[in-house]
Amino acid sequence: MQIEIPSPPPEGCIHCEVRGHVLLIGINRPARRNGWTPAMFQQLGEAYTRLDDEPGLRVGVLHAFGEHFTAGLDLPAIAEFMKAGQKVIAPGLVEPHDFGLPGYRRRSKPMVAAVQGICFTVGIELMLGADIVVAADNCRFAQMEVQRCIMPTGGATLRMAERAGVGNAMLHMLTGDEFDSAEAYRCNFVQKVVPAGLQLDEAVRIAERIAAQAPQAVVATRLNVLKAIELGQAAAVADFIPVQQRLAQSEDAAEGVRSFIEKRPARFTGR
Repeated sequence: MQIEIPSPPPEGCIHCEVRGHVLLIGINRPARRNGWTPAMFQQLGEAYTRLDDEPGLRVGVLHAFGEHFTAGLDLPAIAEFMKAGQKVIAPGLVEPHDFGLPGYRRRSKPMVAAVQGICFTVGIELMLGADIVVAADNCRFAQMEVQRCIMPTGGATLRMAERAGVGNAMLHMLTGDEFDSAEAYRCNFVQKVVPAGLQLDEAVRIAERIAAQAPQAVVATRLNVLKAIELGQAAAVADFIPVQQRLAQSEDAAEGVRSFIEKRPARFTGR
């Protein structure tokens, strides 16, 4: 998929594009390897909030313009915020790392990430905060915060061990060494590896398949999986009957039955 790179300001920006029910969220600072600035983080939070708040949007795709996903934080621009313990995203928005930061909303709709080239530090944490990751086969990953006397606080300490086990998580976080797409796949950090240049096409294909399903059921399924991971099996099981009952009373559930009887694809409206 070819997308023309919009000309960004020096501090970078987040470029959004709607395709049907899918919101493409593009990291746009390729001249600086998409290094993250405060303005970019704020706009990313606004884009994730837009995805959740607009009824016509069902799935997000996080991607990056240029050869690389991101080289990580623009440290000179971010360092003062870190020293002061200040957040770079305004409270009340959806927090893109999605680990339940106090004062911020959790994302409810699915996010697919497409990554390529260099994907360091915050890039790994943003992709782990998504639900599905498609990686180009030319990726270079590194969770290298320890090399700068920084602790990963965007979710790596939570999700790397969850996906890959404690030993693999420690290997990558405590050395900060680079690893490739095959290793990311082995560790379950990414779900698919495709030839470089095809990662966005595949991410959009997956997003469109998700968007074709019943939106309420997609959200409920996603949230139940996360509840099981974060709060345990009993908490997730407790939602089975009431959530299923709510879904069964929806217009989309009736459409699901009709489409089954009529042997045709369902046409869901989200109601």
